[in-house]
Amino acid sequence: MACMKLGSKSEVFYLQGQSWVCSTGLPSDVIVEVGDFSFHLHKFPLLSRSGVLESLLGEDERKCVLQIHDIPGGAKTFLLIAKFCYGVKLELTALNVVNLRCAAEYLQMSEEYGEGNLIVQTENFFNEIYSNWTDSIKALVSCEEVLPHAEEFHIVSQCINALAMKACADPSLFSWPILGSGAEQNPDGSALWNGICVVTKSKPVSEDWWYEDVSFLKLSLYKRFILDVESRSMKPEKIAGSLIHYAKKHLPLGRESDFQNGSRAAIASMLPAPSDTDQRDLLEEMVELLPNQKGVTPTRFLLRLLRTSMILHASTSCQENLERRIGAQLDQAALEDLMIPNMRYSEETLYDIDCVHRILDHFMLVDHEELEYGANYMDDERQLMGVSHSLSPMTMVANLVDSYLAEVAPDVNLKLPKFQSLAAVVPDYARPLDDGIYCAIDLYLKAHPWLTESEREQLCRLMNCQKLSLEAITHATQNERLPVRVIIQVLFFEQLRLRTSIAGWFFVSDDLENSQNPNGNLAITRNDVPPHSSTMRNQIVTFDEMKERVSELEKECLSMKQEIEKLVRTKGGWNIFSRFGFRSRSSDLKSPESSDLKTKEPHDCEASSKTPAPFVNERGNGKGSESG
Repeated sequence: MACMKLGSKSEVFYLQGQSWVCSTGLPSDVIVEVGDFSFHLHKFPLLSRSGVLESLLGEDERKCVLQIHDIPGGAKTFLLIAKFCYGVKLELTALNVVNLRCAAEYLQMSEEYGEGNLIVQTENFFNEIYSNWTDSIKALVSCEEVLPHAEEFHIVSQCINALAMKACADPSLFSWPILGSGAEQNPDGSALWNGICVVTKSKPVSEDWWYEDVSFLKLSLYKRFILDVESRSMKPEKIAGSLIHYAKKHLPLGRESDFQNGSRAAIASMLPAPSDTDQRDLLEEMVELLPNQKGVTPTRFLLRLLRTSMILHASTSCQENLERRIGAQLDQAALEDLMIPNMRYSEETLYDIDCVHRILDHFMLVDHEELEYGANYMDDERQLMGVSHSLSPMTMVANLVDSYLAEVAPDVNLKLPKFQSLAAVVPDYARPLDDGIYCAIDLYLKAHPWLTESEREQLCRLMNCQKLSLEAITHATQNERLPVRVIIQVLFFEQLRLRTSIAGWFFVSDDLENSQNPNGNLAITRNDVPPHSSTMRNQIVTFDEMKERVSELEKECLSMKQEIEKLVRTKGGWNIFSRFGFRSRSSDLKSPESSDLKTKEPHDCEASSKTPAPFVNERGNGKGSESG
C-alpha cells in the first residue's frame, strides 16, 4: 500500500479522557471541539496553516473555544490535521487521504497559508493512489464516509475512472513479481536478488480478477463503476459475471459457496442483515444493469433473481423484465430452476404456473420474430461453420414444458383449463414425439379421477396419437384412465402403421426375388447385393423369415383388437371396429394360439417397474421405434 510520510517531529499529543492535549510545555490558548472530543492547542500553528482558523481566531489574545463539528472526517481527521500543523510525523495512506483532502479544503489549507500545505500534499499523493488498483479501491471505499465533499472535489470520479481503466486492460499485461535493477535473471525463469532465488515467471491472471474487489463497494459507487466499464466497450460477458458475483454477495439467492465454505458462511452470519427494502432496491438495480444481449446472463441466474424478486415483492416492471429475459433464452433453462413456488395467497397451486406461462409466451414471441428476420439463415451459417445442435430451441423448450407439466400434474388444485392452456402454447411441430405430453396427461388423469369422460377426451386432444412411440402405444392401449375413443384412435393409427410396415416387407421381398440368381435359390447372400446399395445390404433376409414376421404382426394386431373388445364391453356396447375400419384377418393366421392371449393390466407412467424407460426417467424424451 502506498504511503507518504510528512513532518519530522516526534509525537506530542496524548489523550486524557475525551481531550487531546499537546505536551509542548506551553499553556494552551485555544480549545477546538470536534464531536465528543476537545483539542487543547495553540493558536499560532493553526493560524499559519488554515485560512478558516485564522478568520475564526483573529487577533484575539484571550483563550477561546471553537466548535467545528461539521469538519469532514470528524475528530480522527482533525487530529491528523493538528499533527500536520505542528510538524509531527504522520503518514498519508489510501485510507485517510480522502478525509484529509476534504478537511484541508474545508479549512482552506492552501499554498497561500504556507508552502507545501496539506491540499498540495494530498493532491500529489493521489497521483500515486490512482496508479495502484488496491489503493484506488481503498480510497473509493473511504469516499463513502465523506461522499458529498469527495464528489465536490472529483475524487470519486477519478477513482472510478482509474479502476475502470485497469479493469478494461488486458490481463496478460500483469505479471508478478516485477524485476528491479538489482535482480539478475537466470534462463530458467528465476532471479537472484540479494543472494535469494526468486521465481519471476508471470502468474496467470483470469479475466474475473477484479470481481471480488469491486463487490465491496456500495451500490451507488458500484453502479457508476459498471456504467464506466460499459462505456469503455467491455465485453458483456465480463459485466454480467461481475453483476452475478455482486448479487450473490449481497442478495439471498441461495449461494452454493456458503455450503461449500463453512468459514465464509460463519463470517457472513456475523454481518448485519440488510433490510428487505435495501435488498429490493439492490435487486431492481441489478436487473437494470444486466446486459441486454441474449445468452450473456445465464438463465439459471435469471430464474433465481426472479424467485428472489417475488420473495422481496419487487416492482412489477422488474419482474416483467426478468420474465422477458428468461423467455428469450428459455431453451437454456433447467427443469429444477423452473419450479418456482407460488408466492401469491390468491392461488392454490403449489407452483407459479402463470409465471411459467408468461415466460413461455415471451419465448414464442421471440422465436417467431427470429424466424421472420432470418433465423434459418443463421442456422445454415452455423452448420457451414461446423456448429451443430442436436435439438432446435423450440424442441428443447417443448421437452422442457412437457417435463414441467408432468411435475405439476399431480397437484390436485391444478385446474384443467390452466393445464390445457400451458400445454397448448407449444405447437405440434415442436414435438418429434408426443410421449412427454402423454405422460403428463396420464399423471393428471391419475391425480384428478373425478374428471368426466368429455373432460378426459378434451384433455387427450393435446397429444397426437400418430406421434407416440411403440412404448407409449403399448402403455396407452392398456391404460384404463384414457377414454375409450382415445384408445381406439391409438389402435387405429397403429394398425395403419402395421399395414404400411407389412406392405414394406412385401416390397422388399419382391426386390429380393428379382435379385435372385438364375438357379432359383431363395437364400440371398450378401455378395449378391450390388455394391452401391448399402441400404439393401443391411436389410437382406430370406423369404421365409419375412413371412414369419408378417404372421407375427397380424397376431399382434388381433391381440390388440381383442383387448379393445373387452374394454368396449365394460364401457359401452357400440360398434367401434366398423366405425374406424378395423377388419378381422384371423382366418389368415396360421396359428390359433392368438386366441389364448391374455390382456395386460395398465401401468402408471411413473410407478410401474414394467413401464418403458421414457415414462420413468426421461419424460417426453423416449425414442420411438416402428413395429416394422
